[in-house]
Amino acid sequence: MFTTAIAGSLPKPAWLAETEKLWPQWTTQGPELQQAKADATLLWIKAQEDAGLDVIGDGEQARQHFVHGFVEQVEGIDFVNKVTMGIRNNRYDAQVPQVIAPLRLKGRVHAFEAQLARAHTKKKLKFTLPGPMTIVDTVADRFYGDKVKMAMAFAELLNQEALALQADGVDIIQFDEPAFNVYMDDAADWGVKALEVAARSLTCTTAVHICYGYGIEANNKWKETLGHEWRQYEKVFPALAKSSIQQVSLECMHSHVPMEMMKLLEGKDVMVGVIDVANPAIETPEEIADTIGRALQFVPKNRLIACTNCGLAPMSRAVAEAKLKALAEGAKLASQRYA
Repeated sequence: MFTTAIAGSLPKPAWLAETEKLWPQWTTQGPELQQAKADATLLWIKAQEDAGLDVIGDGEQARQHFVHGFVEQVEGIDFVNKVTMGIRNNRYDAQVPQVIAPLRLKGRVHAFEAQLARAHTKKKLKFTLPGPMTIVDTVADRFYGDKVKMAMAFAELLNQEALALQADGVDIIQFDEPAFNVYMDDAADWGVKALEVAARSLTCTTAVHICYGYGIEANNKWKETLGHEWRQYEKVFPALAKSSIQQVSLECMHSHVPMEMMKLLEGKDVMVGVIDVANPAIETPEEIADTIGRALQFVPKNRLIACTNCGLAPMSRAVAEAKLKALAEGAKLASQRYA
């Protein structure tokens, strides 16, 4: 009854990159690196299928980071002279490239991994792209001088790649917008508009993933400051409900997000986060089914997708594999309970 999917990223094997890091360094280069990326992508496709998931992703194995994996293929960005900049409202510092000229795609960005994944699974394939607002928050602007103008420029490039991914046979294109939970007024004002540009003319399923970040120390500390109830979604969900985006995520497992927030997404499919990415403890099927059950008070059965809270990239491979299996088993139990 309940479709299962991951938010996006999965851990990189040790033979591909540093493990349990958000910005890992590759362990090889050149043709060997390309082969290692392919091997890791196939490994995780098999792992997701073995776990019993319904929607398969590439696990972002060919990208060092979910934002930089895209912008590395954009002209007008200086990756040589990176600068340190506070991102996500100065939650943490990152080494970011600088936008120094008009933005243009160098060519295809993710053809290699998307086509590889499509050729090796018969299940629905989801592919993730960073959203325009989150890209803007993860690069230093030395050219546009206007955040909205730069976001729209990135949105046009994302749209080019999204249309090409659709042609590659991708079933679901998901834009990752963690910045929507940080700059809530801007997200409702121009962030959703930029997202609409990125998704323009797509006929495949479109999704947006909005989370409270990976399970890294900076994000965990930030969550501790958010109080008893996390109501960040409250500002952007009404704007998304009016948009053309078909699926919207929210973080539910071990979070303080009031589940009634889902009522603001009437008419949308809701990706309910039932796997905690900040805790290595493996959820039981009962815990997952219970969370799905609570969500059903606010989401119709046919619109609920069981998902991870966020990406699993910084976790160990063994933990991630166990959580994928728990996700599938929990959704199966929930289907039996609520059929």
